[in-house]
Amino acid sequence: MKYDIILSGVGGQGILSIATVIGDAAVRAGLHLKQAEVHGMSQRGGEVESGLRLSDSAIWSDLLPSGSADMILSMEPMEALRYLPFLAKDGYIVTSTTPFRNIPEYPEEGIKAAYEALPNVTAIDIETLARDNAMPKSANMILLGAAARYISILTPDRLKESIANVFGRKGAQTVETNLRAFDIGYEG
Repeated sequence: MKYDIILSGVGGQGILSIATVIGDAAVRAGLHLKQAEVHGMSQRGGEVESGLRLSDSAIWSDLLPSGSADMILSMEPMEALRYLPFLAKDGYIVTSTTPFRNIPEYPEEGIKAAYEALPNVTAIDIETLARDNAMPKSANMILLGAAARYISILTPDRLKESIANVFGRKGAQTVETNLRAFDIGYEG
């Protein structure tokens, strides 16, 4: 079994933290993992992307072929559309609905129309959920929780174990907040 994920967003949104949690979960599950990252202009609000390939057998390349991604997981709605050529026909898009307006004429209506034309899209307002639950720095874990329903190669419990592992050095309160954020996304 294999599972390919493209993570996308804008610098500072937590894409690389999501990649670290998924990667940790894959290793803990005994899976093979290849990861390719493009940090882009992350310090200036530019594109950040990470490709993850998970498999129960050997993986020979970290590059995802066109049409092979099982999921595009995106912290920014426009950024997910950039990677549509890589999405498998039955693949899923899990995205935030909150735009990061780093360009003068952000095409919000065009993005909405593009998502309405796609079959497997989960779009959630993670920023409002994070703010309403007093966890503004954990919106990325809310998104991961929502995506966990579709990541067939990893169980939600394995992902939660990895959240505890990855954020453990930041203290019990940070771990608890991120686990609660994951649950909000998963149950939403």
